[in-house]
Amino acid sequence: MIRLARATTGDDPAQWLNMLFGNTSLQSDVLLVDVAMPDEQVAAFVGPQFGGAGLRALVDGYNRPLTCTALKPQGLSATQLAEYCRIFARAGIDFIKDDHGLANQRYAPFAERVARCQAAVTEAAAETGRRSLYVPNLIGGPRAIAEQVRICHDLGVQVVMIEPMLVGLPLLHELVADGLDMAVMAHPAFAGALRIAPELLFGKIFRLFGADAVIYPNYGGRFSYSQQTCLDLANHLRRPWSAHKDALPVPAGGMQVDRVQEMIDVYGNDTILLIGGSLYMAGDALYERSRTFVENVQKGAKL
Repeated sequence: MIRLARATTGDDPAQWLNMLFGNTSLQSDVLLVDVAMPDEQVAAFVGPQFGGAGLRALVDGYNRPLTCTALKPQGLSATQLAEYCRIFARAGIDFIKDDHGLANQRYAPFAERVARCQAAVTEAAAETGRRSLYVPNLIGGPRAIAEQVRICHDLGVQVVMIEPMLVGLPLLHELVADGLDMAVMAHPAFAGALRIAPELLFGKIFRLFGADAVIYPNYGGRFSYSQQTCLDLANHLRRPWSAHKDALPVPAGGMQVDRVQEMIDVYGNDTILLIGGSLYMAGDALYERSRTFVENVQKGAKL
């Protein structure tokens, strides 16, 4: 165990990380496993602004796990992605997020994509009476992300996705601390380049820096961690921690509709279940497969 004086961090997110694992990270045989802090240090960071209860309120989703899917593949136009968004929203999926590969490409520019997808979920809600939310991906440098945030605010977006290890953990913290006023779903892209235990990085640091929900590789998927690692990570996100709100775990990565009950049995209701690629495999039956996903979650919810 290594002890650090809180004063050395200056209560600054970047300096805190620097003290924890700055030059030490250059040593290939060292792994950052965990960190313990007094409540005063924890309170110095912003934490989730919505938490599980806030995310549930956004989609009127109570007493069950929440549902999520991803818009893909690469190369589709903003119009095509919006049509998928409409299908998923009509099927009743709570959160319809950009795939992490969607940025500001010419074939689906950010501003056009967000406008069309936001309109699609609004139209679907008017048709079905159920609220689904589109979750655009914020990615780029600070100026690009500031413009994307402005666009999202103007269009009434309520949840955004960020890859903290690509855009910067301190940037995530600063966005939330400066009044982002949109819930944040954190994506794990590029996190495998570091020797930080996933239970710490995803379960504590992402939450500490403002994520309301954290996507991570589920056991038995394409990039799987062990089941115990996933459970420890999820428990870190949901446990009481000073005055901070909880964050919801989002196990993902190659999940199948027929694993819904298993995931509920393992994680319980306070979870967002993310199924992406396997829904698209239904082809023309995409709506029906998506409805099955939603219905399986509703039926499997723990009472």
